[in-house]
Amino acid sequence: MPNHHEHVKGIVRLRNEVIPVIDLKKVLRYDGADDARHDKYIIAELNQVKVAFHVEEVSRIHRISWEDIEKPNALSQGIEARSIGIVKMEHAMVFLLDYERIISDISPDTLFDQHLPAYTPERENATVLIAEDSPVLKHLIADTLAEAGYKRHRSFENGREAYEYLEELLRDGGAASLPDLVITDIEMPQMDGHHLTRKIKEHDHLRHVPVVIFSSLITADLFHKGKNVGADAQVSKPEINTLVKTIDSCIRAATGR
Repeated sequence: MPNHHEHVKGIVRLRNEVIPVIDLKKVLRYDGADDARHDKYIIAELNQVKVAFHVEEVSRIHRISWEDIEKPNALSQGIEARSIGIVKMEHAMVFLLDYERIISDISPDTLFDQHLPAYTPERENATVLIAEDSPVLKHLIADTLAEAGYKRHRSFENGREAYEYLEELLRDGGAASLPDLVITDIEMPQMDGHHLTRKIKEHDHLRHVPVVIFSSLITADLFHKGKNVGADAQVSKPEINTLVKTIDSCIRAATGR
């Protein structure tokens, strides 16, 4: 393939779709074995981007709870922060890779819709809290919101940290110190977005804060679950334009401004 990224090995055709193949060994700078007889391809789709990951083998599929995923420290993340979580199994330690980071290194423009609503100064008066475990997406969301006018924001790596911060604000400054809106991903270590939303909406002094779920995993079933836990709105990645407009309408409905 001419002019392709070093991590892109080629393309495959699957059910009339042309899908790029990403060499996961090159992404992780892992030499691996030369024997390719057991190599596998894992088809993944997030943020409306479908790719095939070339791996040496697939040992098994594990079902784990997000509460079992620990936040990696700086040493375990490595210089390029390829992992966003660690799962301690009985005989092994499993690293959760940052899918968004891998994709953004290859094609940064695929993560978000690049067309934003025009900047308006009224947005500068609002405060937004962001819960997102991917460092790449966390910074992209914050930077994009700032460009649109939402310059007052605070980001957290999982739902637990975000909820503890909300409790701290209530304890120290009361309801007046709370953010105007919360944006949360669904899949995050320690506390996922659905759990975070439910805890906010079940709290007597937090339930008035609008919560917008912003995730690549909003299927029909997960949309129904998000509605059941009390989410005020749900937006699929990478529709950042829709997210900004949704924030506008949710804050307007909650505050009247």
